[in-house]
Amino acid sequence: MRMRGGRRLPDGENEDGVSEGGSPGGDAFEGGAAGAGRPGRDSSGGSSRPAPGGTATARNGAASSAVPGSPRTGPLASPWARGAAALLAGALPALAFPAPGLWWFACLALVPWLLLIRTARSPRRAALDGWLGGIGFVVAVHHWLMPSLHVFIVLLAALLGLLWAPWGLLVGRLLGGAPTAPRAVAAVLVVPSGWLMIELVRSWEGLGGPWGLLGASQWEVGPALRLASVGGVWLVSLLVVAVNTGVALLIADRAARTTAAALLAVGGLTVAAVAAWAPRPQSAGTVRVAVVQPGVVEGPGSVARRLDRGEELTRTLAGRGVDLVVWGESGIGAGAWQRPETAGRLAELSRRIGADLLVNVDARQTDGSGRSGIFKSAVLVGPGGPTGDRYDKMRLVPFGEYVPARSLLGWATSVGKAAGEDRLRGDRQVVMELPHGARGLRIGPLVCFETAFPDMSRRLVREGARVIVAQSATSTFQDSWAPAQHASLGALRAAENGRPMVHATLTGVSAAYGPRGERVGRPLGTDASAAEVFDLPLARGETLYGRFGDWAVYGALAAIAVLCAVEGVRAFRKPAPGPP
Repeated sequence: MRMRGGRRLPDGENEDGVSEGGSPGGDAFEGGAAGAGRPGRDSSGGSSRPAPGGTATARNGAASSAVPGSPRTGPLASPWARGAAALLAGALPALAFPAPGLWWFACLALVPWLLLIRTARSPRRAALDGWLGGIGFVVAVHHWLMPSLHVFIVLLAALLGLLWAPWGLLVGRLLGGAPTAPRAVAAVLVVPSGWLMIELVRSWEGLGGPWGLLGASQWEVGPALRLASVGGVWLVSLLVVAVNTGVALLIADRAARTTAAALLAVGGLTVAAVAAWAPRPQSAGTVRVAVVQPGVVEGPGSVARRLDRGEELTRTLAGRGVDLVVWGESGIGAGAWQRPETAGRLAELSRRIGADLLVNVDARQTDGSGRSGIFKSAVLVGPGGPTGDRYDKMRLVPFGEYVPARSLLGWATSVGKAAGEDRLRGDRQVVMELPHGARGLRIGPLVCFETAFPDMSRRLVREGARVIVAQSATSTFQDSWAPAQHASLGALRAAENGRPMVHATLTGVSAAYGPRGERVGRPLGTDASAAEVFDLPLARGETLYGRFGDWAVYGALAAIAVLCAVEGVRAFRKPAPGPP
C-alpha cells in the first residue's frame, strides 16, 4: 500500500485507478470466464494459483498478459481470429457422423471448443464463442442443404447458433480460471446437460428436427447402442459430451487432472456395467422383408419410369418367400396414383410374389376427416388392392415440404428448392397388421426424417409394432453425406426399442437393423438399382428406454436446476460491497 496525494493506493495501481502494466481495473474476472492466473477467488470459492513466473506478475493483476499463448498475446489475440477459431471448433463434430464416420472422434471433437471458451476474458466473450461455434456446427452438420437453401442456410445457422450462447456462458463459468475438484465434478455433470438442452430445443420440428444429435454418431458402437436401449440417444449424447469435458479438464488445469481422470474412469466403468446388465431383447423368430430401390431416374417422365422400375424389381422377388415388400418415399406420384389401373398393377404384384406391398404416395388426396390436399402417405396393398391401411406423414420437413410462416418467408422459394405448396400433415400414427403372408405381423411405418424423432418409433412399439418400417427419399442430396447419415438413424431407433427396423429409399442408402441395432444383411448404396431381401430377427420384451422414455432429459433438466439454485443461494449470501 502506497501514499500519494493524501490517499492510499493499492500496490500496482496509479492515481488514475489503472494497474501498472494493465488495463483499468485489471482484465481477469474473479469467479467468471476469466483468464487463469489472477490471484483471488474462483467461482467455487477456492483460491486460484499465481501464474508461473513470479509473484510480482500475479500481484499486479496482469498475469494473463504475461502467460505465453494466452488470448491477449497468442494467435487468438485478434477478435477476428478468435471468431474464426470458434467457427472451426464448432464444425469439428460433423466428422464423427457418416459419411466420414469417425465415430471415435466424437469423444474429442468438442475439446478445442471447450478450451477456447474457457479462455474467454468475459462472460460476453464466452457467449459469443458459444454462438459462433454453434453456427459452425449447424453449417457443418447440415452443409448438404446448401444446394436447396443457398444463402438461407447462413441465416438459419445464425438463428440456431444462438442456442449455444447460454451453453458458452455455462462452459466459461464452470471451466474458466482454475477449477477446483467440486467445480470439475459440476462441469462434467452440467456441461453435458446444457448441451442436451440444446439438442432438445432444436429437436422441435419447426427448427429442423433432431438431425445431428451428437449421440447418433455412435450408431456403430456396441456399448453405445446398449446405452441407447437404456436412455435413448439422449443418454449417449450426455456421455459423449461428458467425456469431452473430462478430457478438456485434463488438458486445461493441472490441479483438476486427478478429479478429471477419476471421473473418466467412473464413466468407463458405468458404461461397461450398463452394457453387461441392461436387459437384452429376446429372440422371437424371423420375418423376411424385401426392399425395392429403383435408383436414380431423371428426365422427362421420370415419375412413371420410376414406377415401372419398381414394378420390374418387385417381380424378381417371386418365389423368394418374402412376407413384406417396402418401396421408398414418393415411389408413386400424383399422376400414377390417380389412374385406376395403378391399384390393379400393385394388386397383381402382391398376388405374384405372395406378400403385401407397403408403397408410398405423394399426391393430392382426401383423408379420413375430409381434408383435401397433398399428403405423403404410406399405403398397404394386398392381393385385392389397397387394404385401407394408410399413414399420412405427420412431421414435415421445413422448407422441403412446407414453408413456415409462408407469408413472411415465402421468398425462400425464389432462392432455393423450397416447397411451392405446403403438404398436409397426418393427425395420428398408425400400426398396420399384415393380413397376408406374414401371419398377422404388425408394422409401424415412418416417412422420411421422422426416423430422427425417438418418440415416434417408441410410440409405435408401445402400440404393438414388431417391425419399424421407414420410407425415405434422399435423391436431392445424392452425392452428399445425407443418405448415409439418414440410414444410420435406423440403428439407434432399433436399439432404443428392441425391435428390428427397415430403411427403404428410392436411391439409397437402404438398410436393415436387428433389435440390438446391429446391421442385418447388405445395405444398398446410392449407386444401386436393386431389390434386396433381409431376414429380420424379431424380438419380444421391453427395453428400459421403451418403458421409461426420456428420463435422461429430465435428469439433465434437474442438474441444471440444481446449479441455478446453488448459484442463486450463493448470490443471495454474497455480502454487499463496502464503501469505497
